[in-house]
Amino acid sequence: MDQTESFDNSPQPAASLPDWMADLPDHLTISRISIPGTHDTMSLFGGSNLRCQSWPLEAQLEAGIRFLDIRCKLEDGHFLIYHLNTYQEADFSTVLKVTLSFLRQHSRETVLMRIKEELPLFPHSDFGSRLRRYKDEEGQGRIWDKETIPTLGEARGMIVILEELENEILGVSYEELSVGDSWHVLSADSKWDRVWEHLDVADTTSHATLHLTFCSGNGLFTNPEELAQNINQRCYEHLRTQAGKGRQWGVVIMDFPGAGLIKTIVESNLETGNDDTAAPNPEAL
Repeated sequence: MDQTESFDNSPQPAASLPDWMADLPDHLTISRISIPGTHDTMSLFGGSNLRCQSWPLEAQLEAGIRFLDIRCKLEDGHFLIYHLNTYQEADFSTVLKVTLSFLRQHSRETVLMRIKEELPLFPHSDFGSRLRRYKDEEGQGRIWDKETIPTLGEARGMIVILEELENEILGVSYEELSVGDSWHVLSADSKWDRVWEHLDVADTTSHATLHLTFCSGNGLFTNPEELAQNINQRCYEHLRTQAGKGRQWGVVIMDFPGAGLIKTIVESNLETGNDDTAAPNPEAL
């Protein structure tokens, strides 16, 4: 298979899927949808050991990405975007502005947004209250901040926050989700085993739970880009062999995803064969 279908480190994606959720039924809960996402969504800088993506946020959304992994540090009253200790030349206001602009233009889509405080020595006491201010002042009334996982109808045109706050409730609790994130990688084979296992968990256990499978990772003998070339290809081949079997993958989170891999995740929503998941119009894909 052509690896460019699964892995893409070019500046812009090769295909566009801006409205793939449009014909999915409103009553479908978000946890029953197979969703492509990016790990460390805004990490475009810092060299081979830190860079996880090559497409800007607008391009990721246009390409069909519907889960964003946003890492922030609170500095001088603002959330700045970081990967580890490297500033990613963006702030949270920009992330909100770009995402909400996309959702205005594509009002039948929704975007899941994990918001994480990046590498604090101790959790910043004002992180939760500042996030609430962002929601109230810049969220335009289009942020789902409840603990319950919404239906697609409830979430259309909105950002669904997945948060890890200790003393605030500003969205779905990340700690309550089913997360497969073996990020420290000793070998590509062992990493793929963990990815495969959690994809199977996502398909075979309760779909009332939101399942997140991270294909991404880093390690002493690899880096995000090198690993993505291997794992993305294996994931692409695996999902393609399962096409037509009505399987559900939850959120599949990647570094440097290729257009073919994104499309394969999206198209699995056509094949579930569930009464709950009336198939969307293939022409929308």
